Amino acid sequence: MNAPRRVLVVVPTYNERDNLPRVVPMILAQGDEFHVLVVDDNSPDGTGDLADELAARSGRVNVLHRAGKLGLGAAYVAGLGWGLRHGYDVLIEMDADLSHPPDRLPPLVAALDESGVAVGSRYVGGRITVVNWPLSRLMISLFGSWYARAITRIPVNDATGGFNAFRREVLEAVGLDRIQSNGYAFQIELKLRAWRAGFDLREVPIVFTERDSGESKMSGAIIREAVWRVWKLRFMDLLGKL
Repeated sequence: MNAPRRVLVVVPTYNERDNLPRVVPMILAQGDEFHVLVVDDNSPDGTGDLADELAARSGRVNVLHRAGKLGLGAAYVAGLGWGLRHGYDVLIEMDADLSHPPDRLPPLVAALDESGVAVGSRYVGGRITVVNWPLSRLMISLFGSWYARAITRIPVNDATGGFNAFRREVLEAVGLDRIQSNGYAFQIELKLRAWRAGFDLREVPIVFTERDSGESKMSGAIIREAVWRVWKLRFMDLLGKL
């Protein structure tokens, strides 16, 4: 029998002190193979210190401290790179605010038996599984995923989703140092690079629930970056440079 895969769930944080002690135990409860790396951007509310306390209680929790708020994409690149250096077989992106359901972690990992990337999808088969979002936010998300698909041809319904699992060989083939996007567009770029590298993407249905504590990090600047960045990704694709 093959040994269980070592799984690292990368959780970026900035002012998530209320949510972190809720989400970390729920991740660890999914099985002994699941480990957590908190990537904290020097949160003013003390999230980093709390993460250190959680790490002191469990050998399956680690913390990566960064100097300041340097962007979601950069946080994931740092965390995923840490996971590769420490020998993890599967690396997962997950929000700290419980919008991504921890009980869907095992299905994401299982989907990697048949694919290189598993996408926790809010929009599988024409269904919309989002809870507590205002209509305006839902429309932005739906349009963003359609826009990314239309321009890049990436074959997933939820191109912008941030609950994704990768086999380590996918990230090694992609080359994290090549990632250029830092905000909302990061999720599109990483999936697109994996697909362009020849790996299959498989969507796993999830129910996305809007946070009930803390503030959303979404901003106009993040959305604007995504709008123009996908065109750059498309042109890079056409030129064979992606």
